[in-house]
Amino acid sequence: MSDDEREEKELDLTSSEVVTKYKGAAEIVNKALQLVVSECKPKAKIVDLCEKGDAFIKEQTGNMYKNVKKKIERGVAFPTCISVNNTVCHFSPLSSDETILEEGDMVKIDMGCHIDGFIAVVAHTHVVQGGPVTGRAADVLAAANTAAEVALRLVRPGRKNSDVTEAIQKVAAAYDCKIVEGVLSHQMKQFVIDGNKVVLSVSNPDTRVDDAEFEENEVYSIDIVTSTGDGKPKLLDEKQTTIYKRAVDKSYNLKMKASRFIFSEISQKFPIMPFTARDLEEKRARLGLVECVNHDLLQPYPVLHEKPGDLVAHIKFTVLLMPNGSDRITSHALQELTLAKTIEDEPEIKTWLALPVKTKKKGGGKKKKGKKGESSQAEPMEGEPNVAES
Repeated sequence: MSDDEREEKELDLTSSEVVTKYKGAAEIVNKALQLVVSECKPKAKIVDLCEKGDAFIKEQTGNMYKNVKKKIERGVAFPTCISVNNTVCHFSPLSSDETILEEGDMVKIDMGCHIDGFIAVVAHTHVVQGGPVTGRAADVLAAANTAAEVALRLVRPGRKNSDVTEAIQKVAAAYDCKIVEGVLSHQMKQFVIDGNKVVLSVSNPDTRVDDAEFEENEVYSIDIVTSTGDGKPKLLDEKQTTIYKRAVDKSYNLKMKASRFIFSEISQKFPIMPFTARDLEEKRARLGLVECVNHDLLQPYPVLHEKPGDLVAHIKFTVLLMPNGSDRITSHALQELTLAKTIEDEPEIKTWLALPVKTKKKGGGKKKKGKKGESSQAEPMEGEPNVAES
């Protein structure tokens, strides 16, 4: 990728073309999320919802950049996952799976889209019911949403990754919930969904990341997962894992024919972005994937679970650190929440929420018109976000 390396200095948010591609990807993934949320009804098959989300992203990105000389890669950046109740993440089953949604399920939808390697990811939590969400379900959802709003205001040039880690844990505690351990928020770059700058969800002796400071023109995927349980999820069944990403820096001479076949298919179809085993030739896939994972050629995204009865909420968004402030480009409105808990007695959290998202520029510069297709996310300038707003 020597051409890309030469161009690396230009390929950040200082280029209006790059910003347009991020926002184009965000517009598509926001609409895909809206589509999947609208289909989250009792008796809906989870695999059908996953396939609808991915199909929408493939169709919409496929209609772009058709007539350009240089081929522009585009499509799914992270396969649609539908993780229910105490399942934390990465549930995107094979076509043969019969799991369905039930009334009252807490559904976490996670997905990503890219245009020319510029990635927009989003995750949202929806409860399958009419009327306001109440009780512990409302608490855990409000904890995730308020933590996301606080993170949006703290992921800004000059702040440190540890500032965010500490703040989101305090927010979750205010709702008597926990931030789930092991979840990482990453810097993203062209074709890189998990860059080197990382924000830990929970700091503990087992998990350390380098201290880092946020800088202008960076892009982040901010990943907030909250739980009514202890926030220490477990891998229960490796067979549930269906999402993988090729480890481009590893090589190994595979022994089994099925493994060589499947790795060749992966290298052609999914050389960089995460993919689902549903998109491979399924009969050979399971057999061949095991050897690839055992020799670190593929990075698995395991399906993790809290204890039965625990509720888990997930909110993830993509934020561009622009010169005029933070631009959250992916989101979805929450259902109405009826909360027993409040953050009225939490002055520190209220102070964070009062921080502006945008910075007011001095002088009377001309106001730019918004480009067609730009995402217009609601971003409160200050004050507590209305988490009970539908």
